[in-house]
Amino acid sequence: MQIKINFNAGPAALPPEVLHEAAKAVNKYKKTGLSILELPHRGKEFAEIIAESKQLVRELCGLDDNYEILWLHGGGRQQFFMIPMNFLPENGSAGYIDSGRWSEEALEYAAHYGDVQVLASSKKDNYRHLPTWPAKIPKNLAYVHFTTNNTIYGTQWKDVPESKGVPLIADMSSDIFSREHDYTKYSMFYAAVQKNLGTPGIALTAIRKDLLKKVARSLPPMLSYPAQVKEDSILNTANVFGIYVSLLMLRWIKAKGIATIEKDNNQKAQLLYSALDQSSVFTPYVTEKADRSMTNVCFTAKNAESEKAFLALCEENDIVGISGHRSAGGFRVSLYNAVDLESVRHLVRLMQEFESKER
Repeated sequence: MQIKINFNAGPAALPPEVLHEAAKAVNKYKKTGLSILELPHRGKEFAEIIAESKQLVRELCGLDDNYEILWLHGGGRQQFFMIPMNFLPENGSAGYIDSGRWSEEALEYAAHYGDVQVLASSKKDNYRHLPTWPAKIPKNLAYVHFTTNNTIYGTQWKDVPESKGVPLIADMSSDIFSREHDYTKYSMFYAAVQKNLGTPGIALTAIRKDLLKKVARSLPPMLSYPAQVKEDSILNTANVFGIYVSLLMLRWIKAKGIATIEKDNNQKAQLLYSALDQSSVFTPYVTEKADRSMTNVCFTAKNAESEKAFLALCEENDIVGISGHRSAGGFRVSLYNAVDLESVRHLVRLMQEFESKER
């Protein structure tokens, strides 16, 4: 069977080496005589997986012991409500930057637990650009939350913004480990792992210990970050296989190197954006080049018929996953770490072929 080129926003492409190792473990994990799918979550083998994965996160992010690393159920959306449940006091306020659908949803969840201030938003322009980061941030805020990369519309914060001493929390679901980055400027960052770090259903979180001390509510242990820290991410039955795949991804990222990954990602994005900027058929959704995502490239065709025809051409040529999100339409090409440059070149060649026939 022909292997497809996977440009899906998530579940996303995984490196062949990772798939190979994961497949071996499904058959038999090391010398246990068991499949990784049968491995006890409280056994020593899984404890080793947890320990190595946390060590690699610390190494790749440059984190010291002031941060706690957790692997949690529920993906990104569970973090949307766990964050305010833990860190937004009932009579307190939190600040949110609204730069796309997922940041908007995060603030909607937070509003169930306390006052939410929208510090900046680009919603009125359909998120075609990043909002202007606020020059002044109220000192009384429990935290400021933002999304580093917006998958649906294709915008990205390239640098860590200034939060004026207020704890800064970042949703890095789609661009974690995609570039060199100063993770120590965050009081917390998290990522749903099915984009650059594994398979669905899990979130990686890193939380500073001083922020953990500010948990005010009495919460069920499953929804309490301090309780999850105490139990080392295995308060209940952990997603053993999913966390193992994330460990394989972390090993792959370390072996390749963040600097090399960033260079490759920039080259992929520049190739695709250059083709879009020169096209008379395709139009990038984000025109402000400084705001464009290097991870998710979103664009449209000149009409609905052209979009359908181009999708059909891509499917005929083993390309999948480029349909835009249902709320935005058009196209979305996700250039996650495991997507190679030749796959992007293949897509660009098809775009140019299609355009020559559309003229």
